[in-house]
Amino acid sequence: MDEIREECGVFGIWSNSGKGAARKIYYGLTALQHRGQESAGIAICDTSKERGNIRLHKDMGLVGEVFGEGVLSELEGNIGIGHVRYSTTGESSPNNAQPIAFQYLKGSLALAHNGNIVNASELKEQLLEDGSVFNATTDSEVIATFIAKNRAHTGSIEEAVKMTIPHLKGGYALIIMSPRKLVAVRDSLGLKPLCIGKTEDGYAIASESCALDSINAEFIRDVLPGEILTVKDNKIISDTEGCIDKSRHAHCIFEYIYFARLDSKLDGVSIYSARINAGRALARSFKDKADIVAGVPESGITAAMGFSMESGIPYTNIFCKNSYIGRTFIKPDQSERESAVHMKLGVISQAVEGRSIVLIDDSIVRGTTIARLIDMLKQKGAKSVHVRICSPPFLHPCYYGTDVPDEGQLIAKKMTTEQIRDMIGADSLEYMKIEDLESMTGDLALCKACFDGNYPTAH
Repeated sequence: MDEIREECGVFGIWSNSGKGAARKIYYGLTALQHRGQESAGIAICDTSKERGNIRLHKDMGLVGEVFGEGVLSELEGNIGIGHVRYSTTGESSPNNAQPIAFQYLKGSLALAHNGNIVNASELKEQLLEDGSVFNATTDSEVIATFIAKNRAHTGSIEEAVKMTIPHLKGGYALIIMSPRKLVAVRDSLGLKPLCIGKTEDGYAIASESCALDSINAEFIRDVLPGEILTVKDNKIISDTEGCIDKSRHAHCIFEYIYFARLDSKLDGVSIYSARINAGRALARSFKDKADIVAGVPESGITAAMGFSMESGIPYTNIFCKNSYIGRTFIKPDQSERESAVHMKLGVISQAVEGRSIVLIDDSIVRGTTIARLIDMLKQKGAKSVHVRICSPPFLHPCYYGTDVPDEGQLIAKKMTTEQIRDMIGADSLEYMKIEDLESMTGDLALCKACFDGNYPTAH
């Protein structure tokens, strides 16, 4: 499938009573399932027992597949972290599932990571030269090993994290668990989201606010870019020494276009409102005539509603989604991968026959999926299909944890807009103007490197 994917989702719990901590992590990870469907894991610890009593369970699969009732009942403890993964760094294998947990000189440590460290290979080489041993192939293990190494020479896990952060280049949101506390860290640019909420008996940390909602936690705030936030003894301690001026921030634009769940709010911006605004911006430059506007499920639907609000063209549901086709559907070759579009989405003939359609989607990467959808619509009698994309053309790869392919696989790098329009079979094609991205998020500083090549870090 021609889709952009995110790397991971992270979730953490500090509970004073210890009641149902693992189950809350389970619910939080389920709410973050859209961020990764490859593997899932939970590491948990009981602060009332001896140090180093971490229990860990992780495996390949969806959250509901990895954690049954029996597994959850064995995960006893009052603090814990969880992770859902889609791999962009390191192969897809059980060894690379997270959280990462191990014993070391100063005790035990577990880590869950969302993002990508662009200098991970250099850091790993340094650690190997110092005698470190690695079991996985991810940059997450490099971070955890680096923290453990620094912890051997410091008085606390927070100090070890603080020593490690200056060496990390890239985008990351981390939750680290020691035997008595949780430490949350966000990269200084704010590339990856992270927030904290108050539960009835403690605190929760999550990639998105929707995960806090899933356990009825009260949203407190986003973790600041560059902040180190510690949760211990039922209180939070903030270290903002690493925070930098907002002018240096670079929040990932694709969280707002595609990744984040519709009911989340990231850095003060409602995802729903951002996508409505994207559709409105597209409508303002629409010159063709059309009978209806529709969105490609799921992320294109809200933008299509915004387009309809701005243009006055009626919004219509033209696709029927098969919710039972998911991660396990096997697509061994290109022809069968293209056929998978038919398995996942059906066209409602009565909604499209004889009509001109504005079709809204979040992006075009290789062009295969949108071409198939247009063909399906025209086979069902659509008179014309005008495609509008809620992002500018992809011209550059991402190095921060978003699975944007190398330039050789990006269709906009090889073809003009008119050539792409012809290839996908659309009657017209227009992308979001790069200057209109601000209409989605207001004055929030954005990373738009995949569109304009202006990377916020060396890569």
